[in-house]
Amino acid sequence: MKEARHSRGLRDRKSHLSPDAERLVAAALGLSNSGSRTEDRFWEAALAARIERLLDGGHAQAVSDALDRLNQADTEAYSALIEAVEDASESLVIEVDGQPWQCLLVSAPLVVWTRFRIPSGPVATEATQTLAAHWQSHVLASQARFRLAPYLYSIDQMPSDFAELRRLARKLGNSAISGQSARLDLKALPETAEMLADTRYLLGVVVAPKGSALFRWQETEAGDHASRVQCLENWIAQGRPTLEPLLPGCGFECLLPDAYHLNMRESDRRVRPYAIRAAVHFLTHALSIKPEEIFAAVAAFGTDRVDELRIGLSVGDVEDVAQGVVWPLLGAESDTDDPSPLEMIRATLRESGVTEVRVWPDVTEPEFCEDCGSPLYPNVKGEIVHADMPEDLEPETTHFH
Repeated sequence: MKEARHSRGLRDRKSHLSPDAERLVAAALGLSNSGSRTEDRFWEAALAARIERLLDGGHAQAVSDALDRLNQADTEAYSALIEAVEDASESLVIEVDGQPWQCLLVSAPLVVWTRFRIPSGPVATEATQTLAAHWQSHVLASQARFRLAPYLYSIDQMPSDFAELRRLARKLGNSAISGQSARLDLKALPETAEMLADTRYLLGVVVAPKGSALFRWQETEAGDHASRVQCLENWIAQGRPTLEPLLPGCGFECLLPDAYHLNMRESDRRVRPYAIRAAVHFLTHALSIKPEEIFAAVAAFGTDRVDELRIGLSVGDVEDVAQGVVWPLLGAESDTDDPSPLEMIRATLRESGVTEVRVWPDVTEPEFCEDCGSPLYPNVKGEIVHADMPEDLEPETTHFH
């Protein structure tokens, strides 16, 4: 049985939550302290019913409040609640003519790097249809239906909260079941920030009769089954020729099309070393220098704990930072890992040709530029500064033609 934990601080502050948020906290604590799978299912059903009602009813603030409280008071219960919230936002059951359909929001991440500008935006009808056909043939179960959104999303253009995510899943799910096009307001999506390495996403919904397989690796018949590795290999081989024209002047890595939140975490993890390599590559080409001429400073930033490491890259005058990279810590990552985040950063810098690395010993409060909001980065002299290219250089960040 899991060890029971009762946080006095949590009890003292509980009265400040709304009744819905209180019940979410109580159910999450119950699930985290459960002693059996039978009890797990009881708490999971209670959480799912309440979260779905809140998200569908436009009362997502109670969900956010409960998450904030547990994040401060009980990490295991927080994990139980966030898992339930993610599940409710990316999956739902839609009943049509008495038939319940299981719907799951899925993504195909592309980890992209360039020294130009990474594109995002609408995808032509023919390319959308071709990608959807490859996704259907090489990743999804034989009886599943699928609807792909005709857009290449950046993180800035993804749904901004759990309720909006669930609405998108429902809209695309209904479209996949009916076979009719989904009405998506893609013109209202915001511009995306310019990055040398970032992730782009294709989003869709896979549906199947409730209880049926959604993916090929769930299939039990030998002729229909394929492992995750085989599905990824086939997706890369068949999808990449259609994806390449969408990302001119860019290198990119395809990740396995899979559930939305799983792939959000995996793409965040995979893009980090590419961000360092892209920044070094950009500086060497823009300034006509060798990687050995670049100095790197690394510092940990956070409030109660280390949330991220920031890398400042300097050339010539080490008081100035020409390029900066943020390396966020994900989940339970810490400096006790093997390899640790700092060791991974050092290894990536060495692989990129940067040999001079200074590591700050202390954890610093995160600081951002008051004018533009961008992060400030460490230099090798122990100062936090804005990242700016030399004034006599016009950075080459235009679109690739």
